[in-house]
Amino acid sequence: MRAVVQRVRSASVEVDGTTVGAIDAGLLVYVGITHADGAAEADWLARKIWGLRILDGERSASDVGAPVLVVSQFTLYGDARKGRRPTWEAAAPGPVSEPLYEAVCAALEGLGAHVERGVFGADMAVTSVNDGPFTVLLER
Repeated sequence: MRAVVQRVRSASVEVDGTTVGAIDAGLLVYVGITHADGAAEADWLARKIWGLRILDGERSASDVGAPVLVVSQFTLYGDARKGRRPTWEAAAPGPVSEPLYEAVCAALEGLGAHVERGVFGADMAVTSVNDGPFTVLLER
């Protein structure tokens, strides 16, 4: 499982012109899932995101109750080492990855996070104002 975590001043996701998720200052998280991932990885990722000390004053989202916007992104497992066209072989298919994406969101909520979501598998327009800029890659 991979995640790109960005500290943001604001972020939102639109699908077909309708805002489906939005936050003010907090974390924007893109989540990618591979074939070997399971519930343990989803739980680990949620705990890592919630406790990651990347907000002002080296505080975590759990310290200040910052919201988290979680967006599924299979392209995090794209491989562009050869040629000019990435392959997506390492990305888990929707029937595998959608429940794990939802598990990450549910685990964050279980930890006390206010979670906003994108729409799994949809063509999404993500808008964000990166704070810092500050971006971290997590992988398990």
